[in-house]
Amino acid sequence: MLPLRDNIPSRSLPLVNWALIALNALVFIYQTTLKPLALNNFINTYGVIPAQLSLAHPSTWIPLCTAIFLHGGWFHLISNMWVLFIFGDNIEDRMGHFRYLGFYVLGGVFANVLQALITPSSLVPAIGASGAIAAVLGGYFFLFPRARVVTLIPIFLYPWIVEISAFIFLGFWFIMQLYSGFQSLSMPEGTSVGGIAWWAHIGGFVFGILAVLIFARRPKPAPYFNRQWPPTI
Repeated sequence: MLPLRDNIPSRSLPLVNWALIALNALVFIYQTTLKPLALNNFINTYGVIPAQLSLAHPSTWIPLCTAIFLHGGWFHLISNMWVLFIFGDNIEDRMGHFRYLGFYVLGGVFANVLQALITPSSLVPAIGASGAIAAVLGGYFFLFPRARVVTLIPIFLYPWIVEISAFIFLGFWFIMQLYSGFQSLSMPEGTSVGGIAWWAHIGGFVFGILAVLIFARRPKPAPYFNRQWPPTI
Protein backbone atom coordinates (compact mmCIF):
# COMPACT_ATOMS: atom_id res chain seq x y z
CA MET A 1 0.00 0.00 0.00
CA LEU A 2 1.32 3.42 -0.98
CA PRO A 3 -0.01 6.45 0.91
CA LEU A 4 -0.71 9.40 -1.37
CA ARG A 5 -1.98 12.00 1.10
CA ASP A 6 -4.02 12.43 4.25
CA ASN A 7 -6.98 14.68 4.98
CA ILE A 8 -5.63 16.53 8.04
CA PRO A 9 -4.61 20.09 7.13
CA SER A 10 -1.61 21.55 8.91
CA ARG A 11 -2.21 24.87 10.67
CA SER A 12 1.45 25.95 10.52
CA LEU A 13 4.37 25.62 8.16
CA PRO A 14 6.19 22.32 8.86
CA LEU A 15 9.62 23.95 8.72
CA VAL A 16 11.42 21.23 10.67
CA ASN A 17 9.82 18.47 8.61
CA TRP A 18 10.94 20.16 5.40
CA ALA A 19 14.42 20.69 6.88
CA LEU A 20 14.69 17.00 7.82
CA ILE A 21 13.71 15.96 4.30
CA ALA A 22 16.25 18.38 2.82
CA LEU A 23 19.00 17.22 5.19
CA ASN A 24 18.41 13.57 4.37
CA ALA A 25 18.49 14.38 0.65
CA LEU A 26 21.70 16.41 0.96
CA VAL A 27 23.46 13.69 2.94
CA PHE A 28 22.46 11.10 0.35
CA ILE A 29 23.63 13.31 -2.52
CA TYR A 30 26.95 13.58 -0.69
CA GLN A 31 27.04 9.78 -0.42
CA THR A 32 26.65 9.50 -4.19
CA THR A 33 29.80 11.58 -4.68
CA LEU A 34 31.95 9.14 -2.73
CA LYS A 35 33.97 6.39 -4.32
CA PRO A 36 33.13 2.84 -3.20
CA LEU A 37 35.89 2.56 -0.59
CA ALA A 38 35.17 6.02 0.84
CA LEU A 39 31.43 5.29 0.88
CA ASN A 40 32.03 2.01 2.72
CA ASN A 41 34.13 3.82 5.33
CA PHE A 42 31.48 6.53 5.65
CA ILE A 43 28.70 3.99 6.24
CA ASN A 44 30.80 2.01 8.72
CA THR A 45 31.66 5.18 10.62
CA TYR A 46 28.20 6.74 10.85
CA GLY A 47 25.96 3.66 10.59
CA VAL A 48 25.00 1.60 13.63
CA ILE A 49 27.12 -1.54 13.98
CA PRO A 50 25.65 -3.30 17.03
CA ALA A 51 28.78 -5.33 17.82
CA GLN A 52 30.80 -2.12 18.15
CA LEU A 53 28.50 -0.39 20.65
CA SER A 54 30.01 -0.19 24.12
CA LEU A 55 28.77 1.34 27.36
CA ALA A 56 32.40 1.93 28.30
CA HIS A 57 33.00 4.07 25.20
CA PRO A 58 30.29 6.72 24.75
CA SER A 59 31.74 7.76 21.39
CA THR A 60 30.41 4.50 19.95
CA TRP A 61 26.88 5.74 20.63
CA ILE A 62 27.13 8.60 18.12
CA PRO A 63 25.99 6.43 15.16
CA LEU A 64 22.70 5.80 16.98
CA CYS A 65 21.87 9.35 15.90
CA THR A 66 23.84 9.84 12.69
CA ALA A 67 22.53 6.62 11.11
CA ILE A 68 19.04 8.11 10.81
CA PHE A 69 20.31 10.52 8.14
CA LEU A 70 21.94 7.88 5.90
CA HIS A 71 20.28 5.82 3.16
CA GLY A 72 21.24 2.86 1.03
CA GLY A 73 19.79 3.95 -2.31
CA TRP A 74 17.40 6.26 -4.13
CA PHE A 75 14.35 4.09 -3.46
CA HIS A 76 15.25 3.85 0.22
CA LEU A 77 15.54 7.64 0.44
CA ILE A 78 12.48 8.57 -1.63
CA SER A 79 10.14 6.08 0.03
CA ASN A 80 11.16 7.25 3.50
CA MET A 81 10.93 10.95 2.67
CA TRP A 82 7.55 10.53 0.99
CA VAL A 83 6.06 8.97 4.11
CA LEU A 84 7.66 11.66 6.28
CA PHE A 85 6.24 14.36 3.99
CA ILE A 86 2.71 12.99 4.34
CA PHE A 87 2.59 12.31 8.07
CA GLY A 88 5.28 14.48 9.64
CA ASP A 89 3.65 17.88 9.15
CA ASN A 90 0.68 17.04 11.38
CA ILE A 91 2.91 15.79 14.18
CA GLU A 92 5.05 18.92 13.98
CA ASP A 93 1.87 20.98 14.02
CA ARG A 94 0.80 19.40 17.33
CA MET A 95 4.26 19.50 18.92
CA GLY A 96 5.82 22.68 17.67
CA HIS A 97 9.11 22.87 15.80
CA PHE A 98 11.66 22.13 18.52
CA ARG A 99 9.65 19.45 20.31
CA TYR A 100 9.07 17.72 16.99
CA LEU A 101 12.79 17.72 16.23
CA GLY A 102 13.56 16.19 19.62
CA PHE A 103 10.77 13.61 19.20
CA TYR A 104 12.06 12.64 15.74
CA VAL A 105 15.70 12.23 16.79
CA LEU A 106 14.93 10.41 20.03
CA GLY A 107 12.54 8.12 18.18
CA GLY A 108 15.30 7.23 15.73
CA VAL A 109 17.79 6.63 18.54
CA PHE A 110 15.33 4.42 20.46
CA ALA A 111 14.62 2.46 17.29
CA ASN A 112 18.33 1.87 16.66
CA VAL A 113 18.89 0.83 20.27
CA LEU A 114 16.16 -1.81 20.05
CA GLN A 115 17.56 -3.14 16.78
CA ALA A 116 21.03 -3.33 18.36
CA LEU A 117 19.64 -5.18 21.39
CA ILE A 118 17.96 -7.72 19.11
CA THR A 119 21.13 -8.22 17.01
CA PRO A 120 23.96 -7.49 19.48
CA SER A 121 26.69 -9.33 17.57
CA SER A 122 25.84 -8.04 14.10
CA LEU A 123 28.69 -6.43 12.15
CA VAL A 124 26.37 -5.12 9.43
CA PRO A 125 25.84 -1.34 9.66
CA ALA A 126 22.19 -0.33 10.00
CA ILE A 127 21.23 2.94 8.31
CA GLY A 128 18.08 4.81 7.38
CA ALA A 129 15.47 7.19 8.72
CA SER A 130 12.86 4.42 8.98
CA GLY A 131 13.05 4.13 12.76
CA ALA A 132 12.57 7.87 13.29
CA ILE A 133 9.76 7.94 10.73
CA ALA A 134 8.15 4.95 12.48
CA ALA A 135 8.05 7.11 15.62
CA VAL A 136 6.19 9.76 13.61
CA LEU A 137 3.76 7.08 12.42
CA GLY A 138 3.23 5.90 15.99
CA GLY A 139 2.46 9.45 17.06
CA TYR A 140 0.06 9.88 14.15
CA PHE A 141 -1.63 6.57 14.97
CA PHE A 142 -2.30 7.84 18.51
CA LEU A 143 -3.28 11.43 17.72
CA PHE A 144 -5.19 11.05 14.45
CA PRO A 145 -6.76 7.55 14.34
CA ARG A 146 -9.82 8.86 12.49
CA ALA A 147 -7.85 10.61 9.77
CA ARG A 148 -8.31 9.32 6.23
CA VAL A 149 -5.32 8.23 4.19
CA VAL A 150 -5.71 8.20 0.41
CA THR A 151 -3.94 4.99 -0.54
CA LEU A 152 -2.81 3.37 -3.78
CA ILE A 153 -3.29 -0.39 -3.75
CA PRO A 154 -2.05 -2.16 -6.91
CA ILE A 155 -4.23 -5.20 -7.61
CA PHE A 156 -3.08 -7.26 -10.59
CA LEU A 157 -1.25 -4.15 -11.85
CA TYR A 158 -4.50 -2.15 -11.68
CA PRO A 159 -4.13 1.03 -9.57
CA TRP A 160 -6.93 1.01 -6.98
CA ILE A 161 -7.11 4.27 -5.01
CA VAL A 162 -9.12 4.18 -1.78
CA GLU A 163 -9.48 6.12 1.45
CA ILE A 164 -8.49 4.14 4.54
CA SER A 165 -8.67 5.28 8.15
CA ALA A 166 -5.28 5.98 9.67
CA PHE A 167 -6.06 3.46 12.41
CA ILE A 168 -6.44 0.67 9.83
CA PHE A 169 -3.61 1.81 7.55
CA LEU A 170 -1.00 2.25 10.30
CA GLY A 171 -2.29 -0.69 12.34
CA PHE A 172 -1.87 -2.99 9.36
CA TRP A 173 1.59 -1.53 8.70
CA PHE A 174 2.65 -2.23 12.29
CA ILE A 175 1.33 -5.79 12.20
CA MET A 176 3.43 -6.42 9.08
CA GLN A 177 6.51 -5.08 10.87
CA LEU A 178 5.84 -7.38 13.81
CA TYR A 179 5.38 -10.38 11.52
CA SER A 180 8.65 -9.71 9.68
CA GLY A 181 10.44 -8.85 12.92
CA PHE A 182 9.59 -12.16 14.56
CA GLN A 183 10.52 -13.95 11.33
CA SER A 184 13.96 -12.32 11.48
CA LEU A 185 14.59 -13.83 14.92
CA SER A 186 14.93 -17.27 13.34
CA MET A 187 17.69 -16.07 11.00
CA PRO A 188 21.44 -16.14 11.77
CA GLU A 189 22.40 -13.44 14.28
CA GLY A 190 18.74 -12.42 14.43
CA THR A 191 19.30 -10.37 11.27
CA SER A 192 16.61 -8.92 9.09
CA VAL A 193 14.38 -10.30 6.40
CA GLY A 194 15.06 -8.58 3.08
CA GLY A 195 17.89 -6.46 4.48
CA ILE A 196 15.48 -4.35 6.55
CA ALA A 197 15.89 -3.56 10.25
CA TRP A 198 12.35 -4.53 11.20
CA TRP A 199 12.90 -4.11 14.93
CA ALA A 200 13.95 -0.52 14.39
CA HIS A 201 10.53 0.03 12.79
CA ILE A 202 8.82 -1.70 15.70
CA GLY A 203 10.82 0.23 18.29
CA GLY A 204 10.21 3.56 16.62
CA PHE A 205 6.46 2.98 16.35
CA VAL A 206 6.16 1.94 20.00
CA PHE A 207 8.24 4.95 21.05
CA GLY A 208 5.94 7.21 19.05
CA ILE A 209 2.81 5.89 20.77
CA LEU A 210 4.32 6.08 24.26
CA ALA A 211 6.09 9.44 23.93
CA VAL A 212 3.70 11.46 21.79
CA LEU A 213 1.72 12.90 24.70
CA ILE A 214 4.93 14.04 26.39
CA PHE A 215 5.90 16.05 23.33
CA ALA A 216 2.51 17.08 21.94
CA ARG A 217 0.84 20.30 22.97
CA ARG A 218 -2.87 20.48 23.68
CA PRO A 219 -4.79 21.55 20.56
CA LYS A 220 -6.29 25.03 20.74
CA PRO A 221 -9.88 24.75 22.00
CA ALA A 222 -12.68 25.56 19.61
CA PRO A 223 -14.91 28.56 20.37
CA TYR A 224 -17.47 27.70 23.03
CA PHE A 225 -20.42 27.84 20.65
CA ASN A 226 -18.64 25.49 18.21
CA ARG A 227 -17.52 22.80 20.62
CA GLN A 228 -18.61 19.21 20.24
CA TRP A 229 -18.75 16.41 22.76
CA PRO A 230 -17.21 13.99 22.50
CA PRO A 231 -14.49 15.85 20.55
CA THR A 232 -13.77 14.60 17.06
CA ILE A 233 -10.40 14.30 15.35
